[in-house]
Amino acid sequence: MKIFRKAALAVIVLLPFAAQSMSQQPNVDWEMVAKIREQGFQRSQVMEIVGYMTDVLGARLTLSADMKRAQAWAKGLMEKIGLENAVIEPFMDYGVSWDNEYFSLHMLEPDYQPLVGFPLTHTPGTPGKITCRAFIVDVQTKMDLDKYRGKLKGCAVLATPPFTIDLAALSQGVTRRTEEELKKLEEAVVPPAPRVKPPTPPNPNLLRPEEKFEFFKSEGVAVVLQCESGFPGAVRGFARPGTKDDKWSREKSLSYVPIVAVTPEHYNRMYRIVRRGIPVKIEAEIRNRIGETVEKACNVIGEIPGTDLKEEVVMIGAHFDSWHASPNASDDAAGCAVALEAARILKAIGARPRRTIRVVLWSGEEQGLYGSREYVLKHFGDPKKQVMPEYEKFSVYFNQDYGAGQFRGIYLQENEHVRRIFEEWMKPFRDLGMTAISIQGVGSTDHVSFNAVGLPGFQFIQDRVGGTAGHTNLDFFDTLPAEDLMKNAVIMASFAYHAAMSDARIPRKPLQ
Repeated sequence: MKIFRKAALAVIVLLPFAAQSMSQQPNVDWEMVAKIREQGFQRSQVMEIVGYMTDVLGARLTLSADMKRAQAWAKGLMEKIGLENAVIEPFMDYGVSWDNEYFSLHMLEPDYQPLVGFPLTHTPGTPGKITCRAFIVDVQTKMDLDKYRGKLKGCAVLATPPFTIDLAALSQGVTRRTEEELKKLEEAVVPPAPRVKPPTPPNPNLLRPEEKFEFFKSEGVAVVLQCESGFPGAVRGFARPGTKDDKWSREKSLSYVPIVAVTPEHYNRMYRIVRRGIPVKIEAEIRNRIGETVEKACNVIGEIPGTDLKEEVVMIGAHFDSWHASPNASDDAAGCAVALEAARILKAIGARPRRTIRVVLWSGEEQGLYGSREYVLKHFGDPKKQVMPEYEKFSVYFNQDYGAGQFRGIYLQENEHVRRIFEEWMKPFRDLGMTAISIQGVGSTDHVSFNAVGLPGFQFIQDRVGGTAGHTNLDFFDTLPAEDLMKNAVIMASFAYHAAMSDARIPRKPLQ
């Protein structure tokens, strides 16, 4: 009897602890998952959303006129699907705007050919339509400058070596991660060592990029042509050198020569002809509009308000900004459409989350995660300096920005405390191929801004789509796999919902 009483007493004593443990179980609301799947697969709008972004709105360079138009549209869409507190929120003095209004480039001699390319951002245009002869100019050191002095006035400079074309990229479509690849991700228990580029011994004779272009300007060069892509048909080009250092300055931009990135086939053809000693004549016309004053860059934000825990927040999002050569369908209109569709699904099925679910479309990501970083510092703070009251109200952020491929799992960002939670939340989607959990952390996108201050931010493991699109002139709607984006929106909606309904906020790893 005594033994029974002791055992019964032990059970009674342990019951509160058992109840507390059970309350922390990451249970799945299977009925809600069924509603999410039904809405997301049978009544999906994700391709309509991403189609409007890419076909109608186009490229979305931070601060550009197209970006402002796109952000106004995104705010309107948030309101249309029922999100509350929709706002276009400024985050920093960013710089001056830059817009390309017209571009035309042709080879006239020795044979006629329209040339595929586009101007780099924050460079000036040409004084109307110009014709000029192309010259190969190889300047690496200050001593190289002497052989070109007085010889480049009014010419077009071929400023980079020919680029070797990767023919294998032609055959790349959607590359599904193999079971072996996913297994390797799951079995890797030690985070990879950070890649440290060995320091380059200083060489006072080497020219900095800015010095090279200052020389071209002083010599009266009409336009600089370059190639930095090895994919067939792809043009890769970003901003003129020094833009981050001078904060996209109007004065610096106007002091440059026009710079044009050209597809490798066309660039290499001109280069080979010139190297044969045969003259190449080109015609170019570039109209770029450079802003007069420094402006603030903005993020777009909308919410599904919470109920009893409405002061706490779960966030989903992607970066809305892009480079300017194409609509950037996979980088990252697709991610933005997935986040918006996830929110639309939850509103359509009448979800009433306990925590507020906040959708954010970031800006300034391509130049250095500016939108998410400044947002995090403003709203949550940094424990190494000062935290805001909202810091302890934050639960988790989920991001999509590694192309348009379907979610195959999730990176834990070295946070073991969330493994069991995510394992449970993934169970309803094993039939979709959502199976892998990796302790590894990945970078180069907006979840990093949260991790940097000790807040849980996560990026999904994704299949890869193509080898030519991102950051090029080829990133269009036609490259997007519709079913992959439908699956991603359903999974993101479910993860956001369960995080918002959980008794506890998502566990944090110690801040390094």
